[in-house]
Amino acid sequence: MAKILLVEDDQSLGPALSENLSKEGFQVTLKTSLAETKTTNFNEMDLILLDWMLPDGQGIDLLRDVPKGLPVILLTARTDLVDKVLGLESGAIDYVTKPFEPRELIARIRAHMRSKLDKQEFQEDKIEKGNLLLNRSERKAYFKEEEVILTKMEFDLLFLLLSSPKQIFSREKLLDKVWGYENYPTTRTVDTHVLQIRQKIGNDVIETIRGIGYRFGEA
Repeated sequence: MAKILLVEDDQSLGPALSENLSKEGFQVTLKTSLAETKTTNFNEMDLILLDWMLPDGQGIDLLRDVPKGLPVILLTARTDLVDKVLGLESGAIDYVTKPFEPRELIARIRAHMRSKLDKQEFQEDKIEKGNLLLNRSERKAYFKEEEVILTKMEFDLLFLLLSSPKQIFSREKLLDKVWGYENYPTTRTVDTHVLQIRQKIGNDVIETIRGIGYRFGEA
């Protein structure tokens, strides 16, 4: 489950947006000031939604403390081009003006989460574990040196699991990282794709962690 830090002092918008994000499968930490964010471990977050105007300062001042690689989306009523440029040049990756539709913001969040995944977790081009070899640039999979034909989603799902072989992924996390917002299906879709991969490569390639999700098994 992706973790989002929401820094918003509006007493109506903050809780409502937090609720909307939670319903979409995100784990949200809501803060209402710059001072409150000092208690947050940024390294535990996957993305920050940051209001520009806060009671104890400007949100962009927080960008100096944000670890490199942690995406920040600014939320603000400022619409001038100079403000947008300032926000982006200060380190934010996106700029959403108020009022906004929650679904649009969620779509932007998922897009940036996928971009972060591409840069961090999919940086390897080839991964080999046991009898399994995946070549991302060629989109080819080999099991015991024989090519296995996988669909796009089967390949991406297996590549993600193989990239972090010891990590347990919940079904919701797999949906976030592999399918994304535009094609966001139900968790049963994950189960179906895992079954299809097992039928092509073997039951041991993906391990079921009862009550949690999946991780890479043995190939």
